[in-house]
Amino acid sequence: MSFAWPGKAPFYSIDLGVGRAKNAAMAKPLLIVAFAPSPNTVRLRDAVVEGARESEIEVNVRSPFDTGPADVLAAGAVILGTTENLGYMSGALKDFFDRSYYACLEETQGLAYALYVRAGHDGTGTCRGVKTITTGLRWRAVHEPLICRGDFVENFAAQCRDLGRLMAAGLEAGIF
Repeated sequence: MSFAWPGKAPFYSIDLGVGRAKNAAMAKPLLIVAFAPSPNTVRLRDAVVEGARESEIEVNVRSPFDTGPADVLAAGAVILGTTENLGYMSGALKDFFDRSYYACLEETQGLAYALYVRAGHDGTGTCRGVKTITTGLRWRAVHEPLICRGDFVENFAAQCRDLGRLMAAGLEAGIF
């Protein structure tokens, strides 16, 4: 409830039990930057989005090719999704970092992020590459990397959905 003189901005506000909606409205959006070149990686990205959208926060979903510094600067947290390509992150995610790194370097220190990897092998090179870049940016990993390794199994989508839920809930609650 807000009180104001006619034609003036509110000068007094009371939260009447709508704290969750108020926090969601005040939270910066969750940015999901995901490279999804195959039907299975699309399923993983969509599962992350589905989990995140169970909250009331704004969720922005972008391809790495369509994401730039302005998107990162506006975000309250980031979920990165990539394939493992030749033991490293996808060229798409690397391109995103190349275009965004210096513009975000001093402005996004402490930004909460999580990573999921669709890995045909073990995913360690991919995680190491992302960690090297995010360490340089001084971003804060709030979840261990989720590595969906080996042949595709249905449980990968459930794990990605849980990751989306966790990140959105943390952002909505003001934890990060």
